[in-house]
Amino acid sequence: MLNRRQKLGQRGEALAERHLKKLGYRILERNYRNKLGEIDLIARDNGAFVFVEVKTRRSDRYGSPRLAITPHKQKKLSITALSYLKQNRQIASKARFDVVLINAAGDTPEIEIIQNAFNLCYG
Repeated sequence: MLNRRQKLGQRGEALAERHLKKLGYRILERNYRNKLGEIDLIARDNGAFVFVEVKTRRSDRYGSPRLAITPHKQKKLSITALSYLKQNRQIASKARFDVVLINAAGDTPEIEIIQNAFNLCYG
């Protein structure tokens, strides 16, 4: 059974996926997991692999969702993305990290996409 926070996260990921599809992204994976971490969505856009982190908030009570993409989170996403590319023999492919921020406070969620939100992080 999912708790309230998990349900909000799933709802946000579904909204993000629909929005990205409308923008022409081709979704390859949802909730990709391996022993190194998890990536909310993996897509293709303009020939590049796109690793998408979705952050959904009902309010700014705990700060902007932008603040949740910490250097530690960036490193974990980077390592997981590299593992995905290696596993799929695509290590030389173009790739980027996008972040989808969703404010679900009102009746109509506000969606913001930050393309190339951060660079590959190793350390």
